[in-house]
Amino acid sequence: MYTLLVLISCTKEVQIDIPGYQEQVVVDGRIETGGFPIVMLSKSQNVYAPTDLAAYISSFISDAEVTVSNGSQSFALQLISVNSLPLESQKTVAEMLKVTLNELQLLPIQVYSTTDPLTMGEVGKTYTLTINHQGKSYAGSTTLLTPVALNNLYWKPDDSNSDYGYSWANLTDPAGEFNGYKWEAKRINHTSTGEYLDDLYKRAGYFKDQYFDGLTFEFAVENPLKRKDTTHLEAYKRFYRVGDTVVIKLSRLDYATYDFFDKKSAQLGNGGNPFATPVNIPSNISGALGIWAGISPWYDTLACHP
Repeated sequence: MYTLLVLISCTKEVQIDIPGYQEQVVVDGRIETGGFPIVMLSKSQNVYAPTDLAAYISSFISDAEVTVSNGSQSFALQLISVNSLPLESQKTVAEMLKVTLNELQLLPIQVYSTTDPLTMGEVGKTYTLTINHQGKSYAGSTTLLTPVALNNLYWKPDDSNSDYGYSWANLTDPAGEFNGYKWEAKRINHTSTGEYLDDLYKRAGYFKDQYFDGLTFEFAVENPLKRKDTTHLEAYKRFYRVGDTVVIKLSRLDYATYDFFDKKSAQLGNGGNPFATPVNIPSNISGALGIWAGISPWYDTLACHP
């Protein structure tokens, strides 16, 4: 005798309602202690749109009214070609776009900025950015906090090769308040033609005081700079080398600024990995995407000698 077993499965069609694409204003703005405000405005792109630099430039917004207030005065920012900006502002824009200074000067880019000395960032002040574009207004604020200085900064040779080593630092974190940090570096050794080896800062990373609030601690930081020197051993590409002279820039960030850049870095680090946890990048601009960032730096020079 044979038994016929028939399995019948039920299926149900599932429909997912995916919201349509809505164009939004994207803000990439910053003000740094001793620097002029710089704001780049663009339009958000569809997920299927090109993602190269040309597409980004073509999305720039050039017909907005942009103002910055320091709490007592308001200043209108003008649309300025990058080649007409002061050199330090050009360097800031290049760092924002992650291109070299020479590459930036070849790009047809305009940013909202000013050269009014009264707009230069001052520690302790809160700066409000206001944007009016096509009948809509967007606003955000950021504060330039008191910078935090390192107690000590030194170079320590690696045990495996004394010609290479990391930068080491000792930091006392102010207690009882949020502190976000950004670590950057650039070498100021000269080339054979008299130029600096690095004309821009390279970011090594962001960190916050969640686990060391109010503590004094010591830590090492890798070299984030790219090497063109073929004599630098590949195995030590993240190390500084004996004879390097490096300017370290440690910037203190308010919570919104830190949170934006930290999550943006995490998203970029995922690199499209389908198994990575999705990251939503926050914004401190009402009604828009992006960031109005306040950056309060402290500088020191690292001499790479035993």
